[in-house]
Amino acid sequence: MTFDRSIKIAPSILAADFANFGAECEAIEAQGADWVHVDVMDGHFVPNISFGPTTCAAIRPHIKGVMDVHLMIAPVDPYIDAFAKAGADVITAHVEAGPHIHRTLQAIRGAGAKAGVALNPGTPSAAVEHLLDVADLVCVMTVNPGFGGQKFIDMSDKIRTLRAMIGDRPVHIEIDGGVDVNTASSVAQAGADVLVAGSAVFRGGSVSNPAPYGENIRAIRAAAEGVYV
Repeated sequence: MTFDRSIKIAPSILAADFANFGAECEAIEAQGADWVHVDVMDGHFVPNISFGPTTCAAIRPHIKGVMDVHLMIAPVDPYIDAFAKAGADVITAHVEAGPHIHRTLQAIRGAGAKAGVALNPGTPSAAVEHLLDVADLVCVMTVNPGFGGQKFIDMSDKIRTLRAMIGDRPVHIEIDGGVDVNTASSVAQAGADVLVAGSAVFRGGSVSNPAPYGENIRAIRAAAEGVYV
């Protein structure tokens, strides 16, 4: 991974066809996805259960670019090595998931992955102020984590504050939750560069008809970049 602040669209496979994950990953990349986002849920930290490291290992050969793994689990540390060995390029842990998030980010980097830290809507930007030198990404949740398809919560002020805090550090700001053509512009203008989108990307398409994936990705990217046609 090389760092840049250009807009990156990261479709969440939580909205994909669970029976065709490998083909879905190939389809979204072929249609213009920059990253593939994997939402890992444990039924404890969040009220839902999704995937584990074995799923990540199974889809890794089908992903040419970045596999972005978002751990909505607690505890985190015992599972870092397994997700790193499964091929995660980025591993993101929640600041709310444990008492030693600085140690967690160090462990993620030590395992060979980029380290991300996520903030729930009710958690202030100040919670990561002293983590920015050991983080590669800050994920701002614009829904309460646990389910796809939720209504967007405007976190523009938090994003702008984080962007100022980050300064010239090579740290991405990722937005996760409710991102679509109507919300992409505001988060990008506030300073975000990685946009996670689930249903907004996969809506209307399928492995056998992937063209809508590309149309959706291009529309979200255009909205984020301020290009209107």
